[in-house]
Amino acid sequence: MQKYLFKNISVVNEGEIVKTDVLVVGERIERIGQQLQVNGNVKEIDGEEKFLLPGIIDDQVHFREPGLSHKGNIFSESRAAVAGGVTSFMEMPNTIPPALNLQLLEDKYAIASKNAFANYSFYMGVSNDNASDALRVNDHINDICGIKIFMGSSTGNMLVDNINTIEKIFSESEILIATHCEDENIARKNLEHFQVTKSMLTPADHPLIRDEEVCYASSLRAVKMAQKFNTRLHILHISTEKELQLFGNMMPLKDKRITAEVCVHHLHFTSDDYETLGYKIKCNPAIKAAHNKNALWKALLDDRLDVIATDHAPHLLSEKEGPYTSAHAGLPLVQHPLLLMLHYYQQGIISLEKIVEKMSHAVATCYQIAERGYVREGYFADLVVVDLNKPYQIDKSNILYHCGWSPLEGFLSTASITHTMVNGNIVYENNQVNESFRGKRLSFNRK
Repeated sequence: MQKYLFKNISVVNEGEIVKTDVLVVGERIERIGQQLQVNGNVKEIDGEEKFLLPGIIDDQVHFREPGLSHKGNIFSESRAAVAGGVTSFMEMPNTIPPALNLQLLEDKYAIASKNAFANYSFYMGVSNDNASDALRVNDHINDICGIKIFMGSSTGNMLVDNINTIEKIFSESEILIATHCEDENIARKNLEHFQVTKSMLTPADHPLIRDEEVCYASSLRAVKMAQKFNTRLHILHISTEKELQLFGNMMPLKDKRITAEVCVHHLHFTSDDYETLGYKIKCNPAIKAAHNKNALWKALLDDRLDVIATDHAPHLLSEKEGPYTSAHAGLPLVQHPLLLMLHYYQQGIISLEKIVEKMSHAVATCYQIAERGYVREGYFADLVVVDLNKPYQIDKSNILYHCGWSPLEGFLSTASITHTMVNGNIVYENNQVNESFRGKRLSFNRK
């Protein structure tokens, strides 16, 4: 079995930074300790002035396969993911066909087993008339990450607005339910108002059309439903200050029945950026005014927001062009979330320990992922090495997304990702992806 020894490296894990050695044998972390001595052949990685983090787990991506592979596919987007330190991903059901039953879901797992560079799981989707099919995941709770309900806009026409379907899923699901919360009725009325009052809609109108009330009304509805049935609810991509009143931080994460996610683009961009980036940053829920970004950061740091994700959603640049109603919503981001958070670390906004907590530990805890998300002896060796003194600029030459662009082009990070390890294999090293290895299906400790 291949052995790797990370020597004299600063390990960021479980609220501490400790300089130590880490021995990986086969797929797993075998030993952590000072001045480890190893018998036999071992590949040594010099960790001086570098940091070792558990691999990033992204609980919300759209890799577009099957059916939308002109935008991206599991091979291309997971390749970009490992270049960004993302070692596991959970992918959404709004592909073509949408993953609305177990067979269609298993079809996606079959693709990933051949093509995914990172570890993977896929959500079961919900439509207005597939509640019985969706709830069959109750018999597979250790094999599937969750059920996804679009209570707002969705690629693939998966909007769920039948109250009977929603109640059935919330009352009977034994697995985590993840929701996209936007109230489509309010959004439609806002759109109609702007279409009447303006001669032409612009990118800057997007956060006014899909405004704070659009998000709050839907998130409130989901929270009340979860409280009624004691559902395990996880609300995705919180984007407004108003929604934050729905979440608490008075109990350990493992005991929370309602948790919340924030995405890197809502922590990075504001509505001021529409002036320069236009529809490139059009997404649902919308990037909004700066006071929301500031409130999201505060809630992330005080633990009202539990995890950081990307909602990676690639489109061709031609699909991001106007007019307003035809410009697709979504941003390609899965290659760069860790670089963004390291940027905010170096600005003094967030600690390395908190980055690891929100991007690795907390995701593993929320979803009850088995043996991943931490640097622990016996756990799978999903690891990332970062050099905080090696600048990295995002540009078209190093973007690995199939769509070939990023809203972050030109962004200069003062840190770099030097190595990504998945299941004990180095899959990314010094700007090169090793295409010899594939990830594994995630498993969960739920019963």
